[in-house]
Amino acid sequence: MLHWLIGFAGAAAIAGLAYLKGSLSLSGMMSAVIMGTIFYGAGSAFWFGLLLVFFISSTLLSRWKKERKHELEQSYAKTGRRDAGQVFANGGLGMLVCLGYVIAPDPLWIYAYIGIMATVNSDTWATELGSLSRKPPRFVLTGRVVPKGTSGGVSLLGSCAALAAGCCIGLSAWLLLQLGGGAGGSQGASISAATDTVTAIGAGAVSLPGLLLLGSAGGFAGALADSVLGATVQKMYRCRVCGQLVEVKQHCGQLTERARGWRWMTNDAVNLISSVAGGLIALWLGWSLGS
Repeated sequence: MLHWLIGFAGAAAIAGLAYLKGSLSLSGMMSAVIMGTIFYGAGSAFWFGLLLVFFISSTLLSRWKKERKHELEQSYAKTGRRDAGQVFANGGLGMLVCLGYVIAPDPLWIYAYIGIMATVNSDTWATELGSLSRKPPRFVLTGRVVPKGTSGGVSLLGSCAALAAGCCIGLSAWLLLQLGGGAGGSQGASISAATDTVTAIGAGAVSLPGLLLLGSAGGFAGALADSVLGATVQKMYRCRVCGQLVEVKQHCGQLTERARGWRWMTNDAVNLISSVAGGLIALWLGWSLGS
């Protein structure tokens, strides 16, 4: 019970501060408290720590040079103030993986989790830093130059940011394991020290180079999947005033019209599917290195 109370207190403090700073809406704050409590209570500092690395880094980047990003944010369905949908889209799959590890401990859950968190981190860093690029992005499918904010547009700066974000998750995972944030949960025999966890899941997969590979490859693949989905099947609208393709139902002060994409393929759905892709890549790499 104490483990759960610590998780709740920590999650409430962090989410409450984020709400006061405008980084989370009320629904986003409540969702973050629930999620953080489960990550720490059912899992350990390892699972909660990676979630925290993503949340803090993405929040700081979303606020950095915010005035330069303001115009572009008018085209996005989600902005720096995250609601419940965005919170669960970014962390919900990781929470299920954490619970899966508690119920049936297996290193594959850990590999997948690293890839999932690397994906959401890479996607956020690529968006926040890529939007500051002085050069216009290029369409991921054709390579042609497109306006900033175009769904499916990628830039060199954004791609480098995606790789750096994945490496950040890999490095953080290694540090948490080394500092005692074992992956074991709080359920009796499933509790394990970091050294036991390292032994159990294979030295190759959890070495620093191995975790950097899992994070960078999983994160970059997930971010690429996000761009491809955004360029093809994500639901998009066209502004009746400026003609731009946007993710929102209102732009330039007017209602937009639906232009393309599957009706259910929202920005949150794209994030979720991309996380699956990044998680699977990291899972495969981790299995290969650990076997």
